[in-house]
Amino acid sequence: MTQSIVPPQLDDLPSKSYDPQIARKLAGFIRPYTRMVLVSILYNAVTAATSVAGPYLVKVALDSGLAGNNLAVLRNAVMGYLLVAIIQWLSVHLRVNAMAYVGQSIIYDLRKFLFAHLQELSLSFFNRYSVGRIIVRVINDVNTLRDFIVWDMLAIVRDFFSLVFILGTMLVMDARLSLLAFTVLPIMAAATLAFRKRARGNYRASKAAISWVNSVLAENINGVRVVQSFSREEINYGYFKNIVNKNNLDTNLRAARLSSFFYPTIDFLSSIAMGLVIWLGGAAVLGEQITAGVLVAFILYITRFFDPIRDLSMRYDALQSTMASGERILALLATSVEVQDLPGSIELPRIQGEIKFEQVTFHYSDDPTPVLCNINLEIAPGETVAFVGKTGAGKTTLIKLLARFNDPTEGQVLVDGYDLHQVTQNSLRCQMGIVLQDPFLFAGSVKDNIRFGRLDASDEEVIAAAQAVGADGFIHNLRLGYDTPVEEGGIILSVGQRQLISFARALLADPRILILDEATSSVDTQTERIIQNALARLLKNRTSFVIAHRLSTIVNADRIVVIEDGRIIEQGTHSDLLARGGEYFLLYSQRFEED
Repeated sequence: MTQSIVPPQLDDLPSKSYDPQIARKLAGFIRPYTRMVLVSILYNAVTAATSVAGPYLVKVALDSGLAGNNLAVLRNAVMGYLLVAIIQWLSVHLRVNAMAYVGQSIIYDLRKFLFAHLQELSLSFFNRYSVGRIIVRVINDVNTLRDFIVWDMLAIVRDFFSLVFILGTMLVMDARLSLLAFTVLPIMAAATLAFRKRARGNYRASKAAISWVNSVLAENINGVRVVQSFSREEINYGYFKNIVNKNNLDTNLRAARLSSFFYPTIDFLSSIAMGLVIWLGGAAVLGEQITAGVLVAFILYITRFFDPIRDLSMRYDALQSTMASGERILALLATSVEVQDLPGSIELPRIQGEIKFEQVTFHYSDDPTPVLCNINLEIAPGETVAFVGKTGAGKTTLIKLLARFNDPTEGQVLVDGYDLHQVTQNSLRCQMGIVLQDPFLFAGSVKDNIRFGRLDASDEEVIAAAQAVGADGFIHNLRLGYDTPVEEGGIILSVGQRQLISFARALLADPRILILDEATSSVDTQTERIIQNALARLLKNRTSFVIAHRLSTIVNADRIVVIEDGRIIEQGTHSDLLARGGEYFLLYSQRFEED
């Protein structure tokens, strides 16, 4: 495996930190919870108002209570301060609860939409989109949106309210002292703009770095058997540690160094404003131009005034991240489904199994090179047809067209006279069974996996299907028999055992069309004999297609179709094709001859 030292550009951010088009589309997910959001905004306004009321009550306590030697005013100011604190606590509590509900509901909705969309996408999408990238979209990016909606979006609203209320109160109390405190704002604005410019590049790099980590991690976990088989543990560990993870460390440290300069700068500027107010305000107190209570309130307000400014500058990262995550999620949701049911598509009735390929040509949307060229083929109901040919000849592509995982570029595929374009995919595939070279089992019991294609099957029918394909013996020897959990991917079972379960699954589903795609190439000779004994039962009264390299799997087929460079060059029975001495004879001599 050749490993690049350059991280893949999977997570480029939008050119603007705020994109109104993305924001409008994301707002569609918030719209069902508009009432809760508006209530939370009201709670934020109450929180901001109570925050502003506190320093003013301190001023009243100092000027009218202490300085005026009025115990009642002092007591009322203190009680008012406590009441304001209680109201502030209650408003924050209610807001957090409301927005937690909104955030979790949006996560539920988004992941539901993403999962449903991923289930509908054509197989070609998964050929070019890595599992690691999909996981990042469904988990990390959705969580980013949740965090922004629950915490950052309303924090921005709260900061806005706080700035407006504090600014108004300070100007009313003393306009000159307020303007003095605001003299540092131009410097703060310049520092923020400079930070945002540098932060954007660092943020791009850090997001690309973590995506690279996720991709390499997923790849090594999925391929752990290959890694261990070739003793690549140390090499892969070194690659991950010294290149992938080190890149993530370096990019995040660069971002941290920038933040370590910016945020103390904001604190320093606020301290300068505080010093100016204390110096000139103190002189004004001594000159009896303002009261001590006004000065103390101003000091408290300055602290609270710069807190939302600092907070808003920090929210820039969250906004940038949300725009990036939103763009990626929307791009995934906007990915077109290449194979769709046409309007007015009909339900395919129970089929007999007559198949016709008429003038079928196919190439992938991103590659104009034909994979299949002018295929004409008729298969009678119940006939078993084997496809043979060199790797890349187009055998599996024919099967994909039959199952409507892809649509022909030209021509049509018919089942019992129905053009597959005109029938629903579900009504077609529910009458098909496919057994692949690498059978996939889901987390659950052996019984659940056999029942996967027919959920209403009884336990007796599950056991009968397993017995019919020769799987019952090894299943009974498992720890819990048919109730044994197979773990993710069926990891506790051998390849042959997983294949036998997949045969039982196909048999139980009772498909009218059966496809075996290299279904015996990964099993040992003894398991293959068991499978061969089951094939007669499995293929009986079904239209079947077999793709295989082993002669034993195809020798008894009713017809063998030889494909080369996307074209049918020969077809006939095994003995007929050998007698012709053509391409099949050469393939048999070179690759199919049994020991």
